[in-house]
Amino acid sequence: MRYAADRGRQKIIILGIDPGYATIGYGVIEKTNAGLKYVAAGTLDTPASESIPVRLAMVDEKMSDLMRKFRPDAVAVEELFFNTNVTTGIKVAQARGVILVCAIKECGRLYEYTPLQVKLALTGVGRAEKKQVQYMVKAVLGLKEIPKPDDAADALAVAVCHANTGEYKHRVLN
Repeated sequence: MRYAADRGRQKIIILGIDPGYATIGYGVIEKTNAGLKYVAAGTLDTPASESIPVRLAMVDEKMSDLMRKFRPDAVAVEELFFNTNVTTGIKVAQARGVILVCAIKECGRLYEYTPLQVKLALTGVGRAEKKQVQYMVKAVLGLKEIPKPDDAADALAVAVCHANTGEYKHRVLN
């Protein structure tokens, strides 16, 4: 993938994010002319004992630290999929808003992908099961095992999706 400002660069660091307010998955990959390489993955957690405003402040701080640590060239965030629990959906949406603002401030290159787009980019099937997507993350990145926890694997999937389709995807911030 080449961005106009990145012509001639040998590698691009992509940070994938699976948003949440209790647990945020992150996955960092490197894209080079040779392919994709796993860099890191994990979760950022906030304690249930804290109020939502405090947890949102923690999300901001932890995301900023993560961005400064890896200095990504692009941030890819999964769009929300609302289920029946509206209260949880609202909290996740609030945390996702903090994540988006942090990505813009720290990186400036923000991309969003629906769960359908992520599944399609990794498996070729938009309705693929979670295990199929996780298997493809493992295979594409040459890992010995499927990344754990699921939130980290999901974030890596978003990063791989961007690596494979980002050059064709319109950036959120032009």
